[in-house]
Amino acid sequence: MEDGSGFEMYLYRLFIELGYSGVYKTVGSRDFGADVVFTDRDGIRNVVQAKRYGVDHPVGISAVQEVYSCMRYYKAKKAIVIATAKFTEPCETLAGINHVKLLDRTDLINIIEAFKKDNGRAAQDIIESEPRMILESWSEASNPVLREVRKDYKAEKYVKKVMGK
Repeated sequence: MEDGSGFEMYLYRLFIELGYSGVYKTVGSRDFGADVVFTDRDGIRNVVQAKRYGVDHPVGISAVQEVYSCMRYYKAKKAIVIATAKFTEPCETLAGINHVKLLDRTDLINIIEAFKKDNGRAAQDIIESEPRMILESWSEASNPVLREVRKDYKAEKYVKKVMGK
């Protein structure tokens, strides 16, 4: 795999070989955030964002934003980011809050090794396992007094100064 499109093609072929139904690769550009689409063993459509990065270059939050935002377009109920590297902490947090599955380099190696050992079920189990979920932010949503999240205090101070307040 020389580049990202080669990695996308590799995953496309892998999902076909693993026996998934409804597998297709999206168009190269203007794909709305999904590179591969497939239907899992439970009949649920998944969108996949493929990220081929160097081992020392972790994947950031844009991958989660892209794949999560395209779910409705592709009529999918699950979203997955598969990467050849690790993920940044903010990426893991955003994925956990939005129920996006992250499969890093180690997971990918385990999937490939299971496939090579003719154990497609084990590979599918890794792919279809539940994502890490972070729920504490949602428990606060029912509170009538919502706290600010990542508020820009400098901007607030500037506007108050300009407005003379």
